Amino acid sequence: MSIFSYQVPFMDGHTGDLSAYESKVLLIVNTASECSYSRQFTELQQLYEQYCDQGLEILAFPCDQFNHKEPGSNDEVAQYCRNHFHISFPIFEKIEVTGQSMHPLFRYLVEIAPFKGYDMASEEGRWMDQFVKERHPDLYRGNGIKWNFTKFLIDRTGEVSSRYETTVAPLEMESAIKDLLMRS
Repeated sequence: MSIFSYQVPFMDGHTGDLSAYESKVLLIVNTASECSYSRQFTELQQLYEQYCDQGLEILAFPCDQFNHKEPGSNDEVAQYCRNHFHISFPIFEKIEVTGQSMHPLFRYLVEIAPFKGYDMASEEGRWMDQFVKERHPDLYRGNGIKWNFTKFLIDRTGEVSSRYETTVAPLEMESAIKDLLMRS
């Protein structure tokens, strides 16, 4: 199944499939505006501004499953992200990205791009690994989403190119994004 056939809840209340983004390079991110990693919105917006004309789309899927860091309504989330972080890329309705009610899109993403661990060469990677293992061992097991700001890079054909965990800053993905944009 192509990623473009998945149905997602758009912020305006309608459900549609991702075919609207066919032939684009996608960066799909589960977000939470009150998470300490929300600082990544700034770099995500930088990437979007720099590469949207070349075919990059960033798709933000707010989620409130990790320490209740996205408590507002869909409208409040969208307004906050646009006002506070100046986000101009699409923000979808809040969804679940782990557990029994996991959205099918994220079920597919974690199946195709399993968890390979945090970057243990970085202090932040070691901290996040320890934090999730100790405080959320149920999340640490398996290949599911471990925390907010897990990112999936999708090529123009709808194939998952790579998965980036929470601690990977968006600008660290720039060369991989540029490589995918240069492919027809």
